[in-house]
Amino acid sequence: MSATIAVLEGDQTGQELLDEALRVIAPEVIGIEFDLRRFDLSLENRRATDNGVVLEAADAMVECGFGIKAATVTPETAGDVRSPNAVLRQRVGGKVILRTGRRIPGVPSMGGVSAPISVVRMAVDDAYNATEWREQSNGDEVAFRTEHISRATCRAVSEFAFAQARRTHARVFGGPKYTVSPVYEGMLKEEMDAAAARYPDVAYEPQLIDATYALLLTHGGDALVIPSLNRDGDCLSDFVLQLFGSIAGAESLLLGFTEDTTKPDVVMAEAPHGTAPALQGKNIANPMAMILAAASLLGFMADAQGKVVSRAIYEATFETVRAGTRTADLGGHAFTDEFTNAVIEAVRNKLELWGSLGMS
Repeated sequence: MSATIAVLEGDQTGQELLDEALRVIAPEVIGIEFDLRRFDLSLENRRATDNGVVLEAADAMVECGFGIKAATVTPETAGDVRSPNAVLRQRVGGKVILRTGRRIPGVPSMGGVSAPISVVRMAVDDAYNATEWREQSNGDEVAFRTEHISRATCRAVSEFAFAQARRTHARVFGGPKYTVSPVYEGMLKEEMDAAAARYPDVAYEPQLIDATYALLLTHGGDALVIPSLNRDGDCLSDFVLQLFGSIAGAESLLLGFTEDTTKPDVVMAEAPHGTAPALQGKNIANPMAMILAAASLLGFMADAQGKVVSRAIYEATFETVRAGTRTADLGGHAFTDEFTNAVIEAVRNKLELWGSLGMS
């Protein structure tokens, strides 16, 4: 297999953890040579190029189909460079964000959750980038906001949610508050129902968003996929990942589609956490989520070898934790590079064993 991956470098521990993930997918570890096209998305370079480097990285991902991104700093000062994530989503046609919470060995979960829970969230529209303004009315101040969603995005979210549920033997669960907002939020519900008809083999249990939050605490043993609006999904992702006791066992995927909404044209993988500046340079940050991001990216590659390596990295990462090699955030004493070294050794052992058994 020969593929190109756009590598979007970042800030602080974001860059440090990206370097660790790239060690895991080095050719001397997995036996696959990638063409890595690097782009410096550090805050300094984004300012120097007025986010031009972000556009270059996005165009490279559209060309090659794959990208892996380090966490970056988004300045809060008005007039500074925009968030690179917003620019990337728009440029690559990103419609869906996929985040999956998983049980981490030895880490207590909440509400008894154990099976994976995936949130399939709109990556564009809804409350984000909405037009906002305020007016005076009868001596009071009134705030307004105009939002929009499109049927194409609703269809992409719904279709991919059912395809993901079929792949992972999960149930499609949850949904928007369509009873209160039948025109706006009801559009997503309509597409969810339509997708359910196209996937009769996938279990489907629609719920209102408020009931979804409550019922998640009672569905601990069920693998779930939850399609959602952008704002709902943003909140829901944080909630779901914390149910598993840590966000370390999850990766975040931005998926861009053109026509086939079951198979993305662009996949960008990253960790769901930020840059953690307090941990920079101390070799104690947890690289687990970034390593899983690399594994997930390989899983979307068409070549069977990529899928085999993806599985090896997933298994090796969680087995490393189960064996007791853990960073401080998971109750252990391992340094960042020690955890990565253990994962690399486990990946090599798995691939060698599977190869000797003729497995692929």
